[in-house]
Amino acid sequence: MNNFENVNNRRTRPAKPPLSLDIIIKTAYKLLSENGISGMSMRKIAKALDTGPASLYVYVKNYQKLSAYVLDYGLREVKLVENDTVYWKDAIINILKSYFKVLVETPGLAELALTTPPNGMNSMDINECLLKYLQTGGISKRGAAWGIDILLLYVSSLSFERTRRSKKDNDLDDMVALYNKVDVSKYPMIGMLKSELFSGEGDERFSWGIEVILQGLLTMQNS
Repeated sequence: MNNFENVNNRRTRPAKPPLSLDIIIKTAYKLLSENGISGMSMRKIAKALDTGPASLYVYVKNYQKLSAYVLDYGLREVKLVENDTVYWKDAIINILKSYFKVLVETPGLAELALTTPPNGMNSMDINECLLKYLQTGGISKRGAAWGIDILLLYVSSLSFERTRRSKKDNDLDDMVALYNKVDVSKYPMIGMLKSELFSGEGDERFSWGIEVILQGLLTMQNS
């Protein structure tokens, strides 16, 4: 190919949109959604944007910062409860159910939620809404401030467990089989409670866990 053909190809190639933090975040999120967290490396993001990795660092300090932005971008889908007539516990449970759904439905997002503090307005909106309902329920200022960390960590952990379990469905079956054959003379409590250990639908256990945390927060302020 001669030089004239090279120039002609460059002229006919569609112009790339100018690089920006917003485009980098959206591209990283797209790769995360398609390939999980392993697909969201700086090298792969740069390749998708037809640029070099060094160009990305003009807009974002490092991979950890980008991960925080990407997590916050993903959290834009969380549905908040803004109806003041809803009972405060129901509002919190509904917000956290939506948070759980968003993390589970996007590959890699649950893992990011466990390892990366989000950075942006979407996470602030979630925190603001949760704090409002915790205060409405009579939980102290410190209890509300510390409580949102426990609540979000609980749901993030469940989300990550769910995404991992969906890839290894046999793991739980193997565990149930092991517990069903347990030596009750050595493990009398497991033998007595083994049916309860694996009881409860996902939604029932999910709400029960949140209720335990909320009751604990209410109790702590009176201790």
